[in-house]
Amino acid sequence: MSAMPFKSKAQRRKFAELLVEGKISPETFEEWNRQTGRAKLPERVEAKRGAKSRKKSPRKTRRKTK
Repeated sequence: MSAMPFKSKAQRRKFAELLVEGKISPETFEEWNRQTGRAKLPERVEAKRGAKSRKKSPRKTRRKTK
């Protein structure tokens, strides 16, 4: 399984925090850091805009005729 490099500065900070807490290994952090290199990262990554889900409109009920 190959590691994926960081996509944002926020993600890099989060992984550094996990490293300090001992939740990830130093090797993992270094590998990701190496693969990212000196790339200029955005502060945060926005979610990709996909197909919008349609809001369900309330069902129309038929009136009973007298």
